[in-house]
Amino acid sequence: MLTGKLPNSPRRIVSLVPSVTESLFELGAGERVVGVTDYCIHPAERVARLPRVGGTKNPDVRRIVALAPDLVIANREENTKAAVEALEALGIRVWVTFPETVRQALDLLWEIVRQLNLPGGAPHVETLERALDWTRGASGASEPVRVFCPIWRDTSFPPAWWMTANRDTYLHDVLAVCGGENVFADRSRRYPLSADLGRSAARPDLDGDTRYPRVIPDEIISAAPDVILLPSEPFEFGEHDREMALTSFAATPAGRSGRVHLCDGSLLTWHGTRMGQALVVLPTMLRPDLPVSAARTG
Repeated sequence: MLTGKLPNSPRRIVSLVPSVTESLFELGAGERVVGVTDYCIHPAERVARLPRVGGTKNPDVRRIVALAPDLVIANREENTKAAVEALEALGIRVWVTFPETVRQALDLLWEIVRQLNLPGGAPHVETLERALDWTRGASGASEPVRVFCPIWRDTSFPPAWWMTANRDTYLHDVLAVCGGENVFADRSRRYPLSADLGRSAARPDLDGDTRYPRVIPDEIISAAPDVILLPSEPFEFGEHDREMALTSFAATPAGRSGRVHLCDGSLLTWHGTRMGQALVVLPTMLRPDLPVSAARTG
């Protein structure tokens, strides 16, 4: 874990977090990045030339060590504790990040600018700060739009359940900032699956993550979302999913109005400089009456 100020500004960085990888390049530290994961895809032309160290959940520790980094950047949710501990045991400094809100994501960007001594990146973060203020003001001028945003689904047809996110997630907060009310904000995941689906009593699971409940179609219909967003990641929802949702949730306000939209998932889950795009695109997806100029970053 990173505590305090780095003794020297890192010159060789391995990023295990796709959103951080993109942010490093946009803030002016791209030349220091010497390794990335298979899921680090932006900026495409520049990361294409970099060594790959495996997936976010299963990075190749030996390959990382061979790159001789003086800093590895990880994320508590995207990367495993075992991988972080293995790197630290080999003397590699690891910075474990975990922003859960838009505000915390901006604070992380400021910390990157400070820790890596990137004065040229400060104007970029300042622009994001202004965008956040503008979007909060524009979105807060009217009642929030009720939103259902799944991140995964059962593979049966039609799905027996859809996985979503509650209030303890970045996804929830970025929707709130952009004028959305997460209809499952207060729904916690229950264990086992039968309990989550309301078919049995829940059992305590001290190690289980309760932030991502699996909800059944009747719950979604009862929640009455005004808008349904189907992101491209982590589950790649497509046009067939949109058509299925329009049919399955035809009784909801979203279904009746046809406001079931495919969405770039990175706008909902990448807590880095990509939030600049999120603050422009998401408000107009939730509120088609919102003037485009009201979401500009200035």
